[in-house]
Amino acid sequence: MENKFKLTQSGYDQHKEELEELKGPVREKNLQDLKEARAQGDLSENADYDAARDEQARIEARIKEIENILKNSVIINENSRSRLISVGKQVTVKFVKQDLERQLKIVGSVEANPLNNQISDESPLGKALIGQKKGQTVHYKAETGKDITIEIVDVK
Repeated sequence: MENKFKLTQSGYDQHKEELEELKGPVREKNLQDLKEARAQGDLSENADYDAARDEQARIEARIKEIENILKNSVIINENSRSRLISVGKQVTVKFVKQDLERQLKIVGSVEANPLNNQISDESPLGKALIGQKKGQTVHYKAETGKDITIEIVDVK
């Protein structure tokens, strides 16, 4: 059985949009680049042709990857009234030692983007937060091996 990918509705929509872009304009441009490179003649020493073929392989691989994600995805209901932290929830946490507050969104691993404050439910922090609620103090071990204490300030 294949894995199911947890996606928020916006994450699903973003993947669908990227797929349409890849199958349309991106693929068309690549085919045009291949035609132009072929027109240059000898393909054995044609760097433009090699680059266009590599790009074509990358595009096709990404299309397959996104199609697999969309086919095997489960849309997470973000409007749950539950006060418990789950995928799709916006959480404000305070890192106790650093006295630093951050707003995070808990998402499935496919959507995770730590630079955008979107953390995976499968990450150490995500695992520690799932099932918790506002006001609780949580301890977890980061990937670096450090023990970290956080307070859950808010859950939306």
